[in-house]
Amino acid sequence: MRLLPISQCAPGMKLAKKIFSEDGIVLLSNHMELTTRLIARLEQCGVQYVYIEDPRTADVEVAPIISEDTFRMAIKEIRTSFREMMDRPKHRKGVTYPYIAQPFKNLMNSIMDDLSNHKDAMIMLMNMGTVDHYLFQHSLNVCVYTTLLGLSNGYSREEVMTLGMGALLHDIGKTQISTNVLTKPGNLSVNEFEMMKRHAQLGYELLKDEPNLPLLVAHCAFQHHERLDGSGYPRGIKGNEIHDYAKWIGLVDSYDAMTTNRVYRAPMLPHDAMERLYAGTGTLYEQRMLQLFRDKVAIYPIGISVKLHTGERGVVVDLNNSYPHRPIVRVLYNEGGEELKVPYEVDLSKQLTVMITGVNDEDQNVPLVSGI
Repeated sequence: MRLLPISQCAPGMKLAKKIFSEDGIVLLSNHMELTTRLIARLEQCGVQYVYIEDPRTADVEVAPIISEDTFRMAIKEIRTSFREMMDRPKHRKGVTYPYIAQPFKNLMNSIMDDLSNHKDAMIMLMNMGTVDHYLFQHSLNVCVYTTLLGLSNGYSREEVMTLGMGALLHDIGKTQISTNVLTKPGNLSVNEFEMMKRHAQLGYELLKDEPNLPLLVAHCAFQHHERLDGSGYPRGIKGNEIHDYAKWIGLVDSYDAMTTNRVYRAPMLPHDAMERLYAGTGTLYEQRMLQLFRDKVAIYPIGISVKLHTGERGVVVDLNNSYPHRPIVRVLYNEGGEELKVPYEVDLSKQLTVMITGVNDEDQNVPLVSGI
């Protein structure tokens, strides 16, 4: 399979992975042949990348970081609970609302079980092939990425449970922000930005009195936009005043926001987002946290098209866990752009003089329909 930008997809190509709706329902099955209408519809829904079948990379598989059952359960639970939160201000006072702690704890147990069974798992982009409300998908992404980091960092299961719950609910305050502000396609006005910044405080207020939910979870919502140098919000606290859990969540929140499609901009690719994060080393983010994060992120995801410094082009077909920035590339085209009759693979962790210089070159619009 290949990972292609939707802009490079063409009629006749076939999906290699399913496309899910916001309810976790399969909208398009794998092996579905794309048409001009389907491609346009996916673009309208904000899908930026899809996995496409390609006979030259038919043996390449991308294992999901969590199981499909866990993914479906997560999307359903997040969507139901967050939408109920969105409706709360419309109800009269005195109404009893369902508590959110237990269903989310059940979800966290499933996520931790999945990740514990794949201790060497790398952080792969999760927003591929999902048509969903940004807040719901973002909350799940940040939860999964942060939970994986917590496990890798050596936290106990109880600690990871609290960290993961904090990540899952870090943006719950946005359920109290006007939809017009949340989904505005252009830049926010000063007043709108101040309104948006209130979500950290609102999240804390929503969570602090929830039964069976550690108060630290509420503080994760409160502090996830605070930064080491005091430039964050809502309180502008610094360094050790910020809890480590909130620091982890703030780092992952920034990464996922950059690599996820937004109404006002296209997503960055992982290597670009990582470079942006590293610019904040020691001022915005802890260096030790960035280093662990870098070591767990698939900077060049499996299936993505890359250009080597030699001019050759190919596809990332596997990762090196010890060197995530040096994947294994299957070279498909020579430096002149001619398709190789016999592709070959280059392990960049061993061929240290070979460098990746480009990703998803627009002129690499090559046919992927079987038999062509």
